[in-house]
Amino acid sequence: MPGKAAPKKNLSAIKKARQSEKRRLHNRMIKTAIRSAAKKVETVVAEKNKEEARKALIEATEVITKAASKGVIHKNTASRKISRLAKLAGTILRSEAA
Repeated sequence: MPGKAAPKKNLSAIKKARQSEKRRLHNRMIKTAIRSAAKKVETVVAEKNKEEARKALIEATEVITKAASKGVIHKNTASRKISRLAKLAGTILRSEAA
């Protein structure tokens, strides 16, 4: 982690630093939730639990979509993540239909 920056001199710079730190922590929390949801989908698919995979995929999709709508991640990044998770979950969900 880089060292702390020198203290700011003017009020607008101080406020901007405060806002940036608050946003950074908020974004980090959301990105962690995205990674956790994706990992949950991956583990459930590895266990070949179809019902849990469906639920985990829906939950992960909601988390990722909300993050994109809030501007934490880009909409194309969100779409790519959802697509990859759906493709992964589809490997066991499709076998159910066949």
